[in-house]
Amino acid sequence: MQPRCSNGRKRLCIAATFEPAKILLMRALLQRVTSGAVTIDGAVHGQIAHGLVVLLGVTHEDTTTQADLLARKTATLRIFDDGAGKMNLSVLDVGGGVLVVSQFTLYANVKGARRPDFMAAAKPDVAAPLVDRYVAQLRAAGIERVETGVFGAMMAVTIQNDGPVTIWLDTAEL
Repeated sequence: MQPRCSNGRKRLCIAATFEPAKILLMRALLQRVTSGAVTIDGAVHGQIAHGLVVLLGVTHEDTTTQADLLARKTATLRIFDDGAGKMNLSVLDVGGGVLVVSQFTLYANVKGARRPDFMAAAKPDVAAPLVDRYVAQLRAAGIERVETGVFGAMMAVTIQNDGPVTIWLDTAEL
C-alpha cells in the first residue's frame, strides 16, 4: 500500500523517505594554547601568548548573525582553569589573546572520494567579510589582543596546545 500524502491522495511520497539535509553553518575549531602564531612568506603576521587559536570556517548560508553568535560563544566559553584546576574561566576572564585563522578546509567533503571537495565552503566574497565580522565582535566583547592570518594566503600556523583542549563549535548546534 502506498502512503497517503498530506493532500490525501495515494501516491509515492518521496520526500518522506529521505532524511532532511543537515544545515551547515559557520563553524570554529577552538584550541586552548600557551602560544600561537601565523607566518606568511617567512614573516610572522600574527601571534599570541596564552589564549585561543581559532580555525574558522564559513559556508554559503552564513550571515552576520552566525558570526556574532560564534564570537560571543568563543569569548565566553569557560575552558580555562581556575585556581582549583577546573575549567571555569573564559578567554576574557584570563585576559588571553585570540588568533583567528580562516580555514575553508573545515568544510571538506570526503564522502565517497579520496580527494576532498570544498563545495560547502563559502566563496571569498561571502567568507572574508564574515571572518572580519567575527574578529570585530571578539574585539567588541573586550578581548584586547585579537590577531589574524591573511584571508586566502598560504599560512604556516604554529600552535602550542595547552591541555590539549580542543573544542568544535558549530552554529547549527549552539
